[in-house]
This record gives sequence, C-alpha cells and structure tokens, in this order.
Amino acid sequence: MSKVLVERCGAVMVVTLNRPEVHNCVDGETAAALTEAIDAFAADQSARVLVVTGAGEQAFCSGADLKNAWSLLRHPYVERAGPMGFARLDPGKPTIAAVNGYCFAGGMELACWCDFRIAAANAEFGALNRRWGVPFTDGGTQRFARIGGQGNALWLIETGVRIEAHRALAIGLVQEVVPQGSALPRALELAEVIAGYPQRSLRADRAATLATFGVPLADGLRMEAELCLDAARDPETVSGLARFASGDRPTPPRPA
Repeated sequence: MSKVLVERCGAVMVVTLNRPEVHNCVDGETAAALTEAIDAFAADQSARVLVVTGAGEQAFCSGADLKNAWSLLRHPYVERAGPMGFARLDPGKPTIAAVNGYCFAGGMELACWCDFRIAAANAEFGALNRRWGVPFTDGGTQRFARIGGQGNALWLIETGVRIEAHRALAIGLVQEVVPQGSALPRALELAEVIAGYPQRSLRADRAATLATFGVPLADGLRMEAELCLDAARDPETVSGLARFASGDRPTPPRPA
C-alpha cells in the first residue's frame, strides 16, 4: 500500500501520510511520494486547496523515520524539496494541516509548512528530536518563529517540551482546536469555502503575505501592489463587485 494517499474531494485535494503503524513518520520513499503529491496539486488547475493529514487518530506525523534516517538524504527530490519532501516547495495555492494526534519534530515542520493548522483535541506538539540531537532541516527554525514568535520557537526548539492542542492554540501554533476525530472534517469544511472564493485575488493575497514577511513596510507595500493590483482587474473580481452591488452577502465561516 502507498505510504502517501491522494484523494480528490471536489476542488480539494487530500494528501494523507499512510504509515499509521509507525505514527506516520517519514522515510525517503514517503518523502518522495509527498513531493510528487504536492507537485501534482500545484499542476492541477482544478485543485484549489490542499489538505494534509495523517492516517488514523493516533498521529498526524511523528517526524523523520529515525530508523531509516539516511534515506531522507538519498531520495530524488532532496535538493529541490528538502529531506522530508516539502520544505522548499510552494504550490502557490492554499494549504491546510488537519492535525490528529502526535505532531512531533519533522511532523511539526510539515504542519507549519501549511498555511494554517486545525488541531484535534488529542493533538500534541513538540521538538522531540531534541532528545537525540537531530536538527531541524525542513523549515522548523524558520517557520516556527514566523508563526509563534521567536521566544515560543526557541522554547520549543531548545527544551523539547511536549505541549497539548490548547497550549499550541494559545501560542498561535494552531488556529482552531476541534473535538477528537473532527480535524479533517473541519479542514475540509474550510477548504471548500476557500475553494469557492474567486481564486486569483486569493492567491495574490496569499503570495503577498508570504513573500513580504519580515521585510520593511515600504518594501512590503510595493510587493503587495505588484502582486495584488492586477488581480483587482480579474473577471472574478469584477463579477464579485457586481454581486455585492446587487445585494449578495454570503455568510463567512465562523471559527470552531
């Protein structure tokens, strides 16, 4: 059976790490399959949102397969995508992590690669790789601080502390906590809403948000204009303005 499953739910693509017997940890074969799934999503014009999750309720991803660690440096996409197969990729479209159970080490890097995270109540997070002297090589040192702030990132990275879902919510590591078993349904619910929006402006706003993090305000405003102003002329935007003028007021999703 494939170590990475890919399923379509309308305009949403679901990618599932499928090694529940080892807490969905990632070896070289899994990393390569993950890269190929992300590439397929990026290339598929009909796929608008990617949801990443783990098989079973016990684990989202427990990180690198440390019993086969060297395979992560030998798969065909390591230079382009990173050892675990995702860190240096950007499909250019929204991505959501549906976190069920253990989300440790490289699994936390994968969750933080996604645009935002929906966590089940039984989710746990931590830099447990610290115990064995394994460094972060798939974006952890960069994305943790951007998401939760430098102090929280260094607290996680240096102590190897293990935290539960509501503590992760409090420090901004996740955006919603839902009942156990509900992370994927909630992620799919939000993904369907996102997929229903006009896409060009949404992707332009996403690109500007990601590209300008940490740059001076003036530079960020310039980059925003370059990325987003042209999207304002897109036919979907023109149609949306016409719908607004006619009184159309769709109900936005509410936080869980």
